[in-house]
Amino acid sequence: MKRLLLFVGLALIPSFIFAKIWTPSVISNNMVLQQNSQVTIWGWTTHTTEEIIVTGSWNNQPVKTKAHHGKWSLRLPTPKAGGPYQLTIKGHEEIVYNQILIGEVWLASGQSNMEWNATLGFNNAKEEVANANYPNIRLLHIPKHQADTPQQDTPGSWEKCTPQTMKTFSATAYFFARYLHQKLDVPIGIINSSWGGTPAEVWVKEEVVKNNQQLVESQKKLPKNNWHSFEPGKMYNAMIAPLIPFKIAGTIWYQGESNRLAPHTYTQLFTQLIDSWRESWGYKFPFYYVQIAPFNYREKNAGVMIREAQLKAMNHDNVGMVVVSDIGNINNIHPGNKQHVGKRLANWALAKTYNKANISYSGPVYRSMEINNNKVVLHFDYAQSGLMKKGKKLTHFVIADKSKQFVSAKAKIKGNTVVVWSNKVKHPVAVRFAWDNIATPNLFNNEGLPASAFRTDSWTISIKKN
Repeated sequence: MKRLLLFVGLALIPSFIFAKIWTPSVISNNMVLQQNSQVTIWGWTTHTTEEIIVTGSWNNQPVKTKAHHGKWSLRLPTPKAGGPYQLTIKGHEEIVYNQILIGEVWLASGQSNMEWNATLGFNNAKEEVANANYPNIRLLHIPKHQADTPQQDTPGSWEKCTPQTMKTFSATAYFFARYLHQKLDVPIGIINSSWGGTPAEVWVKEEVVKNNQQLVESQKKLPKNNWHSFEPGKMYNAMIAPLIPFKIAGTIWYQGESNRLAPHTYTQLFTQLIDSWRESWGYKFPFYYVQIAPFNYREKNAGVMIREAQLKAMNHDNVGMVVVSDIGNINNIHPGNKQHVGKRLANWALAKTYNKANISYSGPVYRSMEINNNKVVLHFDYAQSGLMKKGKKLTHFVIADKSKQFVSAKAKIKGNTVVVWSNKVKHPVAVRFAWDNIATPNLFNNEGLPASAFRTDSWTISIKKN
């Protein structure tokens, strides 16, 4: 009888007591909103059709919308960088978010080299942590989780950058944000959504893989582990979809090691990932990524073929690739120099997204070749001011004739070209550079950035265990 009376009593309580307005975790205190833009603010209400009014204190001009089946969304104009501001959301109740900054917002994603933080260790980590006091850099860390279907929200909260918050945040993403902050002198919001050991398939919409038989077959070659699912879409659903359509300036990406057993389809997979994310957000934001570093993989050619696949992705629209062959560690898949990785990514953004002059952002990239008697002349992009070597002679060039048997080659810089030859090859047809999992070559442009591994041939190469 008492239980019945309790139920009756609850039923008589007015419904508005349980009413609520809320937003996803990406919209909260301490967030950064993209400057000079129309940002989307969205959320939910238990009053399924009520009017929602959102006001930013930067202009105090309310923007109204009406909820539809409990979900609401609107576009809010933002000014140039500044703050802190308040964001007020009103319906049957009021939410006020504080310490809002206007600036540049970037998304960082990938596998362990993006996830890696100071608690795991990198060069000079103790000092970097102690100096990480940047109240105008805001960090949003998305915890690792997965889902079978696209989710509308995710755990996580925006935090000011302090030694305590930076210590467990992506080091590469932090150094990228810090360098942008220093050079642009605006607030930076950086979202880290990464997970060690994950292949690219889990970060793309499920249908991208499952509607492409080549990608389905390639996925079967991936090495499995017990840390997470390898099924397409799982991390996209849980760790990317809830961030859409929060306005971002662009994305940085560090991934590829877990796809090394299926390099032949990686270019296609990666560029479709880029396209699918851009389609979801509704605009072609820049996508800057890190070519994986040299490492002593068990499988012959696996690492260098992923590097080649990543190099080919540079033909895609509005992308840029960072080469790290000079700052890797062939015995450590997690190289310690995260500072230069972040800086090189930031230089791509400074030069191409923010149109800053006199920024060196790419090392030499092979463009074409010509055969001159028994020598091959190689031409490069991003070598306008010339090339240089670090050491007495250029290393890691091999050359072949139509027999496809490569031999070590001599190489010499001539202006912004490289001339390659061998006395053992009278009629050369192909050259390869740094074509090895552990190659750490010494060809740079005069700005000091390293050249990517490449080959001039398209001969079939297989992956073999050493």
